[in-house]
Amino acid sequence: MEKNIDVWMVREDMENIPQHDFPEGFRVRTYQPGDEDAWVWIHELADVWNVVTHEAFERNFAYDLEGMKDRGFFLLAPDGKAIGTTTAWYDPDFHGRDYGRIHWVAIIPEYQGKGLAKPLMTVAMNRLARSHDRCYLSTATPRLPAIHLYLNYGFRPFIHQPSCEEGWLWVREQLRHPLLEEPFLRPERG
Repeated sequence: MEKNIDVWMVREDMENIPQHDFPEGFRVRTYQPGDEDAWVWIHELADVWNVVTHEAFERNFAYDLEGMKDRGFFLLAPDGKAIGTTTAWYDPDFHGRDYGRIHWVAIIPEYQGKGLAKPLMTVAMNRLARSHDRCYLSTATPRLPAIHLYLNYGFRPFIHQPSCEEGWLWVREQLRHPLLEEPFLRPERG
């Protein structure tokens, strides 16, 4: 039975980020005013678990559109069309500490499985490393390929609420990855 539980992952350092290049013809550019429609379109196609709207973009990024110009990335196909996106965002108070955040990663289905997610993650992680000592992300248990990618980028399961533990135990059964055999991370108690 497939579980759909929100889970979080943390990378406690920004050392040794895996480096991957885009296949020939693909490139990335940063957010430009007006990209909101492309962002929504990409997420509508890529995200079968959520309804993604302009309001989601506004809620997550409108308070810092200047920051989006530096931290929001769009993956472009050889014809220049935006086909993917991610954000190297920030959270100055994630469990009481400053963290970078990998946020809203998506590639439209037609281009999934073509070696584009790793270089897109590399771009976002490299950007986070310029400003942060650590980072986190949230995802959901049905996104096993994404979770596997994040594990390969050094993110570890983070238990911030009881349902996370259930989700990670289920993911551990589905994926065989060395980081899933280590103890799950938990918030530091002050």
